[in-house]
Amino acid sequence: MFVPQRFNPTQKSLCIFYVGKTIYNVPKPCLVLDRAKMRRHCQSLSAAADALGVDFRAHTVQGTRLQVDKAQNVKLVASTIAEIEHLLPLLAEYQDQGRCVNVLYGIPLPQSQVSRLATLGRKLGKRGLSVLVDHADQLTHLTRFHDEAGFPAGVYVKVDTGYHRAGLPPWGMNKDSLLSKLVALDQQGTVDFVGLYSHSSLSYNDSTPAQAMANLEDEITGCIEALARNAELFPKSKTLTISVGASPQVSSIENLVTESGKLSPAAQSLHAAMQAASDSRPYGVQTSLELHAGVYSILDVQQLATNSRAKLGGCEDEIAISVVSEVCSVYNDGEREQSEALISAGVLALGREPCAAYRGWGVVDRSTFSPEVMAGRQIIVSRVSQEHSILEWDSHSDGFEIDPLPLTVGQSIRIYPNHACITGALYGWYLVVDSDLSGRETQIVDVWCRASGW
Repeated sequence: MFVPQRFNPTQKSLCIFYVGKTIYNVPKPCLVLDRAKMRRHCQSLSAAADALGVDFRAHTVQGTRLQVDKAQNVKLVASTIAEIEHLLPLLAEYQDQGRCVNVLYGIPLPQSQVSRLATLGRKLGKRGLSVLVDHADQLTHLTRFHDEAGFPAGVYVKVDTGYHRAGLPPWGMNKDSLLSKLVALDQQGTVDFVGLYSHSSLSYNDSTPAQAMANLEDEITGCIEALARNAELFPKSKTLTISVGASPQVSSIENLVTESGKLSPAAQSLHAAMQAASDSRPYGVQTSLELHAGVYSILDVQQLATNSRAKLGGCEDEIAISVVSEVCSVYNDGEREQSEALISAGVLALGREPCAAYRGWGVVDRSTFSPEVMAGRQIIVSRVSQEHSILEWDSHSDGFEIDPLPLTVGQSIRIYPNHACITGALYGWYLVVDSDLSGRETQIVDVWCRASGW
């Protein structure tokens, strides 16, 4: 089904233009992904999930190949239908390899998207697509999908475990007989009732591993409560999946996999909750546990500020996404109350997402400057306009704000954004580097195109 979208240049033409150059010698602003850091984060979370025996569903936006790696079951969640359409060739490749593919459209199913989704369903085949519902009126959309696709969509019921973005609270799951009607449609073969789904981003306000683990545990117990309050309505003849997560709390499961085997009280409590939802029968309903996350693979300033994993380094060590910009002017000689610089990247290059840990809109990479100059200090994006921003010393840095900024006109800098998903959506393609390539850390080795629109 053709839907007009904004189109990028071909990947081949982008690679011809960019590959082999350094990130400082291309048009700016541009967005850079470090494949080595992404690979490390993906492997780390995958190893933890495997060790704990839980399934994992990855977000489609960043580095799908790295996230699913060699998994036999390729389970993804997409924010837009355009993302699924963009990934069709890759998904077909996985299916040709004999791998099971399922993509969840991660918003309660809108009526206007049913036909487009059914077209995708026919291409992916039976059990290739899943959707969310949280209102009885959406059930007519599921019937229409079945009629147009020729088979049922997988269906998760969205549970609101406290974040209040979408979903029904555990005590209100059968609002307007939603569950009763859904189970009836499942028995008729019109839908495939998969399970319960919660996505709570409360952990973005956290600052310790214990808090992140507690938020993940709260999601699991919220879904178990939904089962408890409605146990008589859920089918007993099938295994229902409990799918929970957001990047900070999901990545906190790495705290449960330690060399010593010793777990903190928060880790012990989370582990018990995960076991209760995995291959268990809470309230007579057979369940399995699935975790879902996305931006964990690249991180951002918001993610690091949650401290969800005990052994993470600083921005330069961990964040795989950065925006390269150019210094347009420097104000170091008393023109203003404090030293400032003007750069050629604004809201439309960086986004304007706040971070609870500091007052800025992005953090400047320190590696461009000498360790002596930057010791104990941080340069941040302090003010943003549409196409440009102002840099200054972070007020939490050691030293005086009137000290000159170590910047020169024409200099290229890298900025770590507060929210990778928002920043990434502002670009049609990403320039890929690999910091594991000694001596070539800033050389562009690939270009990844992303989906555009909705």
